Amino acid sequence: MLLSLVVHTYSLRYWFPAVVMLGTAPVYVLSWGACRVLTAVLPSRLYRRMDDHLYNIYQSLVLFFFENYTGVEIVIYGDVPKKKENVVYLSNHQCTADWIIADMLAIRQKALGHVRYVLKDGLKWLPLYGWYFSQHGGVYVKRSAKFDEKAMIKKLSSQTVLGTPMYLVIFPEGTRYNPELKKMISDSQAFATKEGLAALDHVLTPRMKASHVAIETMRDHLDAVYDITVVYEATLGKSSDRQPAPTMPEFLCKESPRVHIHFERVDMKEIPPESVFFRGWLHKRFEIKDQMLTTFYESEDPDKKGKFPGEGQRSHLSIMKTLPSLLFWGGLTLPMLMTESGRKLYVRTWVYGTLLGWLWVNVSP
Repeated sequence: MLLSLVVHTYSLRYWFPAVVMLGTAPVYVLSWGACRVLTAVLPSRLYRRMDDHLYNIYQSLVLFFFENYTGVEIVIYGDVPKKKENVVYLSNHQCTADWIIADMLAIRQKALGHVRYVLKDGLKWLPLYGWYFSQHGGVYVKRSAKFDEKAMIKKLSSQTVLGTPMYLVIFPEGTRYNPELKKMISDSQAFATKEGLAALDHVLTPRMKASHVAIETMRDHLDAVYDITVVYEATLGKSSDRQPAPTMPEFLCKESPRVHIHFERVDMKEIPPESVFFRGWLHKRFEIKDQMLTTFYESEDPDKKGKFPGEGQRSHLSIMKTLPSLLFWGGLTLPMLMTESGRKLYVRTWVYGTLLGWLWVNVSP
């Protein structure tokens, strides 16, 4: 019985945040719909500002749980610009919580509402969220031969024409790195060797298409590329063996007390436009990541192991930047659920909003 109580208490650590974040989604969609109607006759730029502001409020709610609620310690190596910039954010990819790390950096630049993603095509089927990410400026892509370059160029060009602020998050590896999936790692290394590239141990061989198309399509609109390397300290085992990164539920259960983020700003002039040279440039960036991660996990020097090069700065996010969003969305959701008509609208939004969203994202991805 005691064990059951412990397990139940443990599960509540992530069920409560999950219920709140998912539970406020219908109200978010209804709020977006109302704002969209109100701005229908106004210039598109005004709608984009409204959409970014609304998204900022919702993502602040998400960060309340992933940062303030968990009490995770964020250690940043490198100088994150204080001002907002139009950027492409390139990072290593190891778990679903990686999406939240982008939010953590963006809110520190007051650019949270500008975050948009390049996503796997299958994620467009997420109820409510799949459609919304697309209309917010996200791009769904397929792999290899199925990659639709023209569609991506069209989507990004339409936003740069409007001067839409851009914080585009891309994970060039395409697949999450898991140290326990030895075959996946060896296949990635074999592919790199076949292509005349260096084999990597702690990251997968990056795919260049989406990154190259994004950067070249928006080159005149971008200020820089952010090269990000992330380590969840929970992956640092007692031996030199790297452990799998935490899932979102595990992160919410406070199983990763510290996250190390290496930040490097790359000027646009340093990035070659030609695809053949861009491929080499991108792989070189991942070689640098691999070297830093190898030192982090495997160094025998205690002054180097468990750290990135340089001096890490602890970065605390004030609860006053996230708590108001929790109160705002909670204050809109709870009254709706307290009336019969409100509950009907809530359920219908989940059902019909999802169905219409699936139709939308397949007709106009």
